[in-house]
Amino acid sequence: MRNCYFLLIIYLSSFVVSATNLKVGDLAPNFRLQATNGDYYQLSAFKNKRVVVLAWYPMANTRGCTIECLSLVKHGNLIRKYEASYFMASVDPLDKNRAFAKKTAADFPMLSDPGKQTAKGYDVLNFFGVASRITFYISKQGRILKIDEDINPETAAQDIAKNLQALNIELAKTQK
Repeated sequence: MRNCYFLLIIYLSSFVVSATNLKVGDLAPNFRLQATNGDYYQLSAFKNKRVVVLAWYPMANTRGCTIECLSLVKHGNLIRKYEASYFMASVDPLDKNRAFAKKTAADFPMLSDPGKQTAKGYDVLNFFGVASRITFYISKQGRILKIDEDINPETAAQDIAKNLQALNIELAKTQK
C-alpha cells in the first residue's frame, strides 16, 4: 500500500507546474552523467558540434515516463533527422534506469543523476525530490534555445522533432 501511495504522489507530481528559473538565452549548466549504455555524457563535449535535447522525466517505470520513453523509441527517427543528440534524464539510480531502458528497448542514452546535482542546476527538482517533466533544447554554443514545460508523453518524439524544425536546427548530413 505504501508503494502505491508513493507512486501516486510521483504520478501527481508530474502535473505540478514547476517552472525552472533558467531562461532562453542562458548558458545551459554543464553536466557529466552516466548513461544506461555505460558511457558518460558531458554537455561541453557537444559544444560547436551538435544541438542537445535534454528531456527530464520524474521516475523510471511509471506510466507517463514509460509512455514518453516508448514515444522516443518508436519515433526517434524523426529526431535523428536533425543535427541533435537527445537524452532522457532522471534522478533515478543507474541500475534502475538500465532496467527501464531494457524494458522499453530504449535506443538512445538515458542519463542518471542520483546525486541530483545536475537536476538542481537545471532547476527541475519538484516538491517530491524527483525531476519535473521538462525538456531543454541547447544550442551548439551551449545556450538554451527553448524550455518546454508542456510535455505530452504520447507525442514526445513528434513534438521534439517539431521543435527542432521550428528552431531551424539543421538536418543531419545523411538527411540532406
